[in-house]
Amino acid sequence: MDIATIIGIVGGFTLIIVSILMGSPLSAFINIPSIMIVVGGTIMATLIMQKLNVVLGAFSIAMNAFFDKTEPPEKLIKQIVDLAAKARKGGLLALENEKISNPYLARGIRMAVDGIEPQEIIQTMTLELTSLLRRHSTGHKIFRFMGATAPSMGMIGTLIGLVAMLRTMNDPSSIGPSMAVALLTTLYGAILAFLIFNPIAEKLEDRTKHERILLEVIVNGIDGITKGINQTILEDKLMAFVEPKKRKKK
Repeated sequence: MDIATIIGIVGGFTLIIVSILMGSPLSAFINIPSIMIVVGGTIMATLIMQKLNVVLGAFSIAMNAFFDKTEPPEKLIKQIVDLAAKARKGGLLALENEKISNPYLARGIRMAVDGIEPQEIIQTMTLELTSLLRRHSTGHKIFRFMGATAPSMGMIGTLIGLVAMLRTMNDPSSIGPSMAVALLTTLYGAILAFLIFNPIAEKLEDRTKHERILLEVIVNGIDGITKGINQTILEDKLMAFVEPKKRKKK
């Protein structure tokens, strides 16, 4: 679990709620029509923008912002180098019973052991990389769209509240509720955009970049293993994907 995401969301809402309670009751900042306009409007606009199954898939991808299942590239490189050393000594068949946790690396090794041409293996792995990036980029796109739409829906709610207020200026008792809708929709839109949607979009993009690095390491590693490249040379090549400061620690 990515504790930073949890701390950020919980801490952000806690600060907002505490600041409200220091000056007003929390109930003064709860308005059902405003929530309907912002939350409902944002969801409806997103459904217009994309198919339902794509939107649902994006929310599934969003779980990557809360659970970091990726491994450090240097750990993956060490495993690949070990596999390369075994393959040079006993051939590719020596890797047949190796237990490999990374599914992409395991698939590439299995194809190599099955005697598939190295060029075909690289093409297949590259297609998987492209497919992964396409799926995840759709998730980023949807959350960025929601981050841009929520404040806009807040502005729509503000205009609705102002129109309602101007229509009932002769009734002082209705001015307060209308003004509440006008202001709270803007507040809700800003909170959703800048505390939920935009940060999650950024976190997902960062996760995708990391996964891309791992898959590129795997593609180059499989290529080196099938070509019988010396493990030391292969390690030096793959370490180019690791941050310089972490390379120095190796």
